[in-house]
Amino acid sequence: MTKKKASEQYCLGIESTADDFSVGISTFEGEILANMISVYMPEEGGIHPREAARHHAEVASKVLEEAFTNAEIKPRNLSIVAFSQGPGLGPCLRTGATVARALASYLEIPLIGVNHCIAHIEIGKLQTDAKDPITLYVSGGNSIVAAFDSRRYRVFGETLDIALGNCLDVFAREAGLRQKVGLPFGALVEKLALKGGQLIALPYTVKGMDTSFSGLLTAAVNLLKKREYSLEDLCYSLQETAFSMVTEVTERALAHTEKKEVLLTGGVAANKRLQSMVKVIAEEHNARFRTVPTQFAIDNGAMIAWTGVLAYQHGAVTPIEKSFVKLRWRLEEVEIPWIS
Repeated sequence: MTKKKASEQYCLGIESTADDFSVGISTFEGEILANMISVYMPEEGGIHPREAARHHAEVASKVLEEAFTNAEIKPRNLSIVAFSQGPGLGPCLRTGATVARALASYLEIPLIGVNHCIAHIEIGKLQTDAKDPITLYVSGGNSIVAAFDSRRYRVFGETLDIALGNCLDVFAREAGLRQKVGLPFGALVEKLALKGGQLIALPYTVKGMDTSFSGLLTAAVNLLKKREYSLEDLCYSLQETAFSMVTEVTERALAHTEKKEVLLTGGVAANKRLQSMVKVIAEEHNARFRTVPTQFAIDNGAMIAWTGVLAYQHGAVTPIEKSFVKLRWRLEEVEIPWIS
């Protein structure tokens, strides 16, 4: 690890929107020094917000300590503290915000509230050197096609109900798959899909520029219960149908904006099949395809830290009394002064 300069400035970012509690540390130049993550894994079912928040509170001090150790700096070396202010699950967001407020108050340094969705885009741009992409952001909580225009990220298309990642997760649980550390449900579905080959007809729902995954999920689960098809073929068909839907919307946004880059980010971005489909449409429109490395595609503190740096450098500071969490904070509500 490179030796730290006494004059260097650092931002610590706390991510706690859902099942991950993560602490990242970034320099003001964009070097990521630490990105520690602790995942809440329920014994059964989906995320229980209060249980997840309890997990975050229990591991917070340990994850913070690990981040400082990895970055080889002390808390007193920090210049600012950033935190995921929304959107997300209320109890989880409040736990991270409380830790961030306490740290910023104790160190007497500025606090920066960061929009979680924008952070996914900004860390993607940092890690891939993308400048002005169409972004397909797909995760357990969000499915959005966005691009920058007139001082804001604009949503060109999104899910009308559940997110793509949530669709895959629920199907995996219904199929009895067991989540493992380092191998989320989506990765288990992807692994089984590689062994499938029969494309089963499933609902394909694209409404204008928006998508809907609830009908697709219901149909796939019903077929699963009937045991007429193999699990491998169902995983294959579920992936092909869902990925085709988001790829179609992304291509339409790309054709409309004529952007020269396509960025794939969010937890589902790690899926190789989705990567290959988005890459094809990018190449057909003479656009560069970029995908975020997995450690920065999932929810992580580094993306909060880096976006906190960008905001702070352009005058955006969150007073403690205004640092309440925003459960439904849409990314187009945020002005982006760091892009000219």
